[in-house]
Amino acid sequence: MEFLGTLVATATSTALDVAPIVGILVVFQLAVLRRKPPNLRRIAAGFGLVLLGLTLFLIGLEQALFPIGETMARQLTAPETVGEANLADGVHWHDYLLVYAFAAAIGFATTVAEPSLIAVALKAEEVSGGAVHAWGLRMAVAFGVALGVALGCFRIVTGTPLPWYIIAAYAVVIAQTFRSARTIVPLAYDSGGVTTSTVTVPVVAALGLGLASTVPGRSPLIDGFGLIAFASVFPVMSVLGYSMVASRVSRRRGARRSEETQAVKLESLAALPPRAGWSASLRRRPKP
Repeated sequence: MEFLGTLVATATSTALDVAPIVGILVVFQLAVLRRKPPNLRRIAAGFGLVLLGLTLFLIGLEQALFPIGETMARQLTAPETVGEANLADGVHWHDYLLVYAFAAAIGFATTVAEPSLIAVALKAEEVSGGAVHAWGLRMAVAFGVALGVALGCFRIVTGTPLPWYIIAAYAVVIAQTFRSARTIVPLAYDSGGVTTSTVTVPVVAALGLGLASTVPGRSPLIDGFGLIAFASVFPVMSVLGYSMVASRVSRRRGARRSEETQAVKLESLAALPPRAGWSASLRRRPKP
């Protein structure tokens, strides 16, 4: 009975949130375009599925993902895990190595499972004709999120100001932008946005709030938020870095192949008899 009440309340709230989207589409379709929407039944059924999916997803967030993130943060920062003797001397960043490892692992795992990132990666591979590999792009983004979330947890533990990290990270991104291929830069910037979506954001936000509420001297309001910013900027950095490394490796392979081809040509010319090689060179010599 309690679940039914939660379901009805969440569905009502979700319907109110989706109503402006439906209203805008209906107004533009009827007042501006003045056309009847094609496949009206399919569209209505699709909106119904969206409403149902969002309702169940929000309930799942409240009952599973948020509690898991906060519980793991509390357990990893508990005195029996960190050590009561270490906490007595104050907060030290090296006492929370398990927190950084868990943050990196959960950031990587949630990013790999991010539906929006999967869709963008598959579309990028399709549009580029295979030049951009979907799996490689997902791994690069996941590595960036893992690094960003771990560094964000380090910031919460140490209590250092958030702008220092964000300014430094964007300075690196700007420097990478000028040295990266123009075709990869827009995709890299979009990757930072699509990865902070339905799966990653709830877990990372719960982890940050739980960590800030358990580390001595930290405020959930001041220090608990900000992990999403790390999870947004570091994927851009990792994708740009991945493209720079991939292009450098590709250039080296191309140079090595050209050297091998030239060596094979020289060996074939050296294997020819002297007269045959001389006559062949005379035939290739242009006339004056």
